[in-house]
Amino acid sequence: MTVSILSFGMATGAAAQQAPVRQGNIVLAQAAPATDAQRNQQRGPVTNLPLPRYVSLKGNEGNARRGPSLSHRIDWVFRHAGMPLRVVAEFGHWRRVEDKDGAGGWVHYALLSGVRTTLVTQDMAELHTRANADSDVVARAEAGAILRLDECTRDWCSVSGGGERGWLPKTAIWGVDPDEIRE
Repeated sequence: MTVSILSFGMATGAAAQQAPVRQGNIVLAQAAPATDAQRNQQRGPVTNLPLPRYVSLKGNEGNARRGPSLSHRIDWVFRHAGMPLRVVAEFGHWRRVEDKDGAGGWVHYALLSGVRTTLVTQDMAELHTRANADSDVVARAEAGAILRLDECTRDWCSVSGGGERGWLPKTAIWGVDPDEIRE
């Protein structure tokens, strides 16, 4: 059995943190009964998409600014294509994003992609053939590896990267909410 090791770099930069900007709640009418998570979910005033939500960095570099315009200084530079980021606010063409450590700022929407990725947080995390700890290990991923996110069950997510595909427990990755299910 061949086991691959997936390894990627991390974003770097120097940040002066700004508290996330929170937008007001929007009440939505629903045909089916809403869960607690749906009732408490905020929507972006520009896109009407959920806040917070996850996106990824489209190119190899993205400047995170102190405010939502080009006139604001750059606080942080994300340097890896596919880096998962959490959108916490919207203003015009700008999105306030945070990385796993809470670092970030305002990024122009053109630098972001809706393609979902995850960041491995556990060193040498084992990718399994199925969403089960007893299944065969097909690869290991180093902490900091960026993998494409496919589907997620309650406790596991299917990911791919470096020519390998497998299942990781949600506790070993960042870029997906604990209660998020993806089909």
